[in-house]
Parts: sequence; C-alpha cells; structure tokens
Amino acid sequence: MSDLSSTERVLLGDERRSHLLSLLQRDGAIRITTVSDELAVTPMTVRRDIERLERQGLAQRVYGGAVAVNIPVAAAGRGGDGVPSRPSTPTVPTTASARGTEAVPAAQVSPPQAVIGVLVPSFDHYWPAVVRGIEQEALRHGMRVVLHGSSYEAADERPVLETLINTDGLCGLLLAPRTLPSPSARLVEWLTNSPVPVVLMERESPHSQQGEPFEMVVSDHAQGTLVAVRHLAELGHRRVALVINRESPTSRKIAVGWRAACAELGLTNDEHFERLMPRLDAPVFTERVADIVDTAVKSGTTGIVIHSDNEALAVVNAARDRGLSVPDDLSVIAYDDEVAGLFTPALTAVSPAREAIGADAVDLLVKRLSSPSRPIHRVVVSPRLVVRETTGPAAGGG
Repeated sequence: MSDLSSTERVLLGDERRSHLLSLLQRDGAIRITTVSDELAVTPMTVRRDIERLERQGLAQRVYGGAVAVNIPVAAAGRGGDGVPSRPSTPTVPTTASARGTEAVPAAQVSPPQAVIGVLVPSFDHYWPAVVRGIEQEALRHGMRVVLHGSSYEAADERPVLETLINTDGLCGLLLAPRTLPSPSARLVEWLTNSPVPVVLMERESPHSQQGEPFEMVVSDHAQGTLVAVRHLAELGHRRVALVINRESPTSRKIAVGWRAACAELGLTNDEHFERLMPRLDAPVFTERVADIVDTAVKSGTTGIVIHSDNEALAVVNAARDRGLSVPDDLSVIAYDDEVAGLFTPALTAVSPAREAIGADAVDLLVKRLSSPSRPIHRVVVSPRLVVRETTGPAAGGG
C-alpha cells in the first residue's frame, strides 16, 4: 500500500502521475480501482493519467490498469546494470536419497531465483484469482512471478512477450493472450520458438509450427453450463433461456454446453430462447434486459442461465420490478461467480475454479522443467455449481 492516505488532500495532476510512476517502479503494475480509491479520485481520472504516461512512453495500458515501460522496476529481474538480460535455463536441482547413492528430484524443482513470466488479458474480474493461484503454487516451489497485462486492442502481443522473455532467470511462461484462439502466424511462430516452456491458460491451444499442441489448462465451461441447465431441469423447469456476453471469449464454450444440454433434455425450439447481451455501459443494455424479461414472460420461461454476474443481477432486478418473484416465478443462474454471492438475493452461480487454473498451470510448467521429454499435457478443470437463493422449483411444474 502507498504512504498516501485517501483522507489527505487531493493530489494535483503532476503529483498524481508522479505517484503512479513510483507505484509502477515499485510493483511493475497498478490497478485503476485500487489507485482511484487510494487517491480519492474517479477511475476516469486515473485512466487519463495513465493515458498521459503512456503517451510519454512510461506506461502501457492494460485492461484494469497499467504496467511499467522504460522505467526500472524492482521486481522485474533485471541485471545489475539495469539492462534486461536473456534468461538462462534453470537446472532442476536434485538431492541425495536417504541411502546417499541415488539422486532424486528435490521438493523445490528450480533455483530460488527462478522466475515465471505471466501474461493475462486483465487485472480485473476473472484474472486476479488465477494470478493468486499462480503465486501460491510458485511460492511453494521457491519461484518468483513477473506479471504483465495485454495492451488495449492488442493486435500483436509479441512485444509484451519479448519483455517477459528478457526477464533475468526466466524459466517458463504462463500465457493468456487476447489474440487467442485466433492467433497470427507470427504469434504461433513466436510461441513455437520460445526459449522457455509455454503453458496457455483459459485459451484453446493452437498447434505449433510442427503440428503439436501447446500445453494448456482450461475450464470446462461447456460442462459448467450443462450442470447449470441440469439443475434447472431437476427443479422442473422445461422452458429455459440462455443469455451470454457478446464480447467474452468464454461465451462460445458456454453456448456449446447449452446446446448439449438442450439436446440431452430434449428441449425443442419453442421451449427455450437465447439472447446476446451487450456491454454493461452500452446505451441499449437496459433495453435488452427489459426485452429478456418480456420474452421470458410471454414464452412462459421459468429458468435462465446468464453470463455473467452483473448481467444476471440486472435481469433479476428487472424481473422483480415487473412484479415477478425470483425464484418462485423465474429462477436465475449466473455464470462466473465473481460477486454473485454478494448480491441480494444471493445468486445461484456456476463457479470456475480460478485459483486451480493458476496452480495447475504452474504444476504443468514445473513438471515440464523436471522432465522435458514428457508428453504434452492439456488439463481441463470442471467448474462447480453453487446453489444459493435465485433457483427453486418451477411454478406449476415448468
């Protein structure tokens, strides 16, 4: 935390930007929400300060914050002369067995200063919990984490990856590029030729130039959706709906699970409907929420799965404003479980195992370092359904 309290006087623009630079130098990254609370200014003010620093070549905007550029960062793993150095591949230490004649892998599989480079698309919402899982598992192995975020509208993330590669002591990369699952040939070439092992997180794995998949850890969002619809069916709901976030890469997988659920339960087209939800700040958002509630009422729909939490809450509030009871008239399941449990009523939600995604990614990397010739592993982690207050038996049997 900073020495500056939010109760002190509001800093002038130059003072704020100087403060932001000091945070970037210390931590390598800042989050807009944290800084705005700390300085008692609006998030928009912080965004404008970051944009100015970016124009000066001192910061790079990422979703939810910024990362340091062209300033020395204490945790960035630079050499003694302040110049990034190429990583040396860490060796896997061994320790003598109890008999003293056989070398076996030590509990700590890399030197204390071994570094894991991490690239995530946002410092908000889904990814902080993934990063926590990474950090906890890395600490267990005596490894350090260097975190970077993807830039706004990134068409080519190789510059950020090059920055990570130049981190001293780097032993591997855990990546969630914004440009996947439709990578450019240049990005695939970069990943294929990476001098350290690469593990993808929450991204369908493209194939290397040699035709082999990259290692990855992903949530089984299709299965999570299937479990949600089964829960509604078990409660007697036959007329159900799906609302997905137009801009989320998760939506495609949720749609796959939805179609599988409808096929499994034998739901016909007149027994379910689907809608795309615009951004929360889109002018048509409120209109779309009202349309969803209207359609549910007219079609006799009694259960809805909605991605994500805030969109689900908006539908719940609109339904209650219409005089509907949740869950007596309409059951709602949110998909993400970021803040679903904090609302009133608390939302039943599909909860991806975010921290497990991060921890499993580190585990894959550690095992790759220990055994470079092991087969490619692709880990799929199942979300779980957390039943709360917004689902109940269908009125009249659905």
